[in-house]
Amino acid sequence: MANFYWDSFKIFFKIGAFTIGGGYAMIPLIEEEVVTRRQWIAKEEFVDLLAIAQSCPGVFAINMSVFIGYKLRKVRGALCTALGTALPSFIIILAIAMCFRHFMDVPWVAAMFMGIRPAVVALIAVPTFNMAKSTGISLVNCWIPIASALLIWAVGVNPIYVLLAAGLGGYLYGKFVKPTEP
Repeated sequence: MANFYWDSFKIFFKIGAFTIGGGYAMIPLIEEEVVTRRQWIAKEEFVDLLAIAQSCPGVFAINMSVFIGYKLRKVRGALCTALGTALPSFIIILAIAMCFRHFMDVPWVAAMFMGIRPAVVALIAVPTFNMAKSTGISLVNCWIPIASALLIWAVGVNPIYVLLAAGLGGYLYGKFVKPTEP
């Protein structure tokens, strides 16, 4: 069998290197590699890891890679996946920082960055809809994420309060509203 540590580093390095748009844009690529192609973890576990990674402080993509690596091979696995995820961004940002001021006023560079923006929105929207579908968000309860987003964006409510309220609401719903199974 191939070396898991090297394989996991390469997979997360490739994902980190070729994903524009941040951690949320990486979700479908990580899912494809880890759940579908390699079957290292089940789809349900992946959704759970997504929820945990989103609720923890720090960079989402790093959180996700650490949780997957740790689940599979403890600390050494987490180090390999985290380094694989972070290293491409570090190298790219370093190169851009060294060269960008020379290209800021070049029209085709500015046009290229303007063209990338809609693609980044799509890369973030697709995993959001897929996650909503797999977690049971439907037309009946879609008001919850919409209201949460509006509270954060339009009203300026601290996301921590929204998370705490959602957790409390989920607990109360499970405790008092949703019928328990025998």
